[in-house]
Amino acid sequence: MERLVIISNRVAEIGEKTQIGGLAVGIADALSRGEGLWVGWNGAVSGPGEDPATSRKQHEAITTLTFSLTEEEHENYYLGFSNRVLWPSFHYRLDLIEFSEAFAKAYSSVNKRFARTAFPELKSDDLVWVHDYHLIPVAQELRKLGSRHRIGFFLHIPFPSAEIFSAVPRHEWLRECLFQFDLIGFQTNRDLENFRLYLAEHADVEFISDNLIKAAGRIIRLGAFPIGIDVEQFAAMANKVDDAVELERMRRDILGRIQMISADRLDYSKGLPERTRAFLEFLNAYPEYRGFAEYLQIASPTREDVLAYTEIRTELEQLSGAVNGKFAEFNWSPVQYINRSIPRDKLACLFHASRIGLITPLRDGMNLVAKEYIAAQPADDPGVLILSKFAGAAEQLEEALIVNPYDAGEVAGAIRRAVTMPLEERQNRQRKLLDRIKTTDAHWWQTTFLEALGHAPYVSTQSTQSTKAAKIVRIR
Repeated sequence: MERLVIISNRVAEIGEKTQIGGLAVGIADALSRGEGLWVGWNGAVSGPGEDPATSRKQHEAITTLTFSLTEEEHENYYLGFSNRVLWPSFHYRLDLIEFSEAFAKAYSSVNKRFARTAFPELKSDDLVWVHDYHLIPVAQELRKLGSRHRIGFFLHIPFPSAEIFSAVPRHEWLRECLFQFDLIGFQTNRDLENFRLYLAEHADVEFISDNLIKAAGRIIRLGAFPIGIDVEQFAAMANKVDDAVELERMRRDILGRIQMISADRLDYSKGLPERTRAFLEFLNAYPEYRGFAEYLQIASPTREDVLAYTEIRTELEQLSGAVNGKFAEFNWSPVQYINRSIPRDKLACLFHASRIGLITPLRDGMNLVAKEYIAAQPADDPGVLILSKFAGAAEQLEEALIVNPYDAGEVAGAIRRAVTMPLEERQNRQRKLLDRIKTTDAHWWQTTFLEALGHAPYVSTQSTQSTKAAKIVRIR
């Protein structure tokens, strides 16, 4: 049986399920089927003179192989090219790009480290699955080392329009790196179409079919594989009684109050200030809900060393204070803002107790919080999901109230509709949404991707030292 090798920027603690998020759930489930290897950064930064040596851990049949980054690598590869160049551009924020040659050099160099760490561990029949924008050059580096493995790449964030991607510094190099994968997977059909259009305009590519291209002398499979969650696990957490959450829910019921909730990383792509302005618009447009509607915004800190994230935090704090300053009463605050991480089991209970899930990113690859909100809802009295049309999840979750996050009035109107939606309509929408996230859960995601990778063409070389003599071999 083929062994699965995962290469990703970070590696989860396999044995500690409370730490596993959406991406890690799907990966851990894939690895748990047999022997597996997971290679990545351990999150540590080595000080001057310290040795960033690799560390090996074993959890049943799963081996994790991790290493630290130097301070320079962390600054230039991670905070630099990955999060000051690729992240903003893939989220349509070219105005936030900060590029330097040092960033590009470190990005290339660290990807070589990933490949050189993984390559000696590879067995001849391994399937290699590389994750996300941090590691676009890994397949190219593995090929240089002589790898003939089938290597798949999955992009967890959006793939931008052809015009946007062509403005990314080093986009031609990134494109050629992608051509060294056997399968390139995206979250949505929109992302896939954006990539096709970019190739049609900017690359010498032969389109063999909707999901096969010939580029750089190789045949590459393309596909959309929307990531899912472990629905049963999250629903089980939501149905456990949390005394503090339950007491607060009972208080709201007695006072006739309605809670809406959102939970995001504190990131400019999530549309947090725009969402707060939409709630302010709701209170202005529908004054009868003053004193009754409550908005709980959980924004966990992230990438605090990047200036754009400091600025978004300041803006959000000022907006939250302004709304409360205008409308709060001695026993009611319209906005409750939490700037720290909340454990997933607590978050599940909060979703369960909230009448509205307000998930309105300006741009998102998928947004698993939307699916978690659905999984957490009680069947007899479910809440309503309000979802941005720019979240990848909107392509699947069409029974949600789909909104334009840039239009505060439209979002305010959707809140009003959600508040007044009849029980029968809420139940009908919830049933359809729940069926869909169960059908395309985390297990389905990884199984579908790996089946496509297993059936992809792959490179066979005459020499393990060079891929110049490569030929295409179709399997099965």
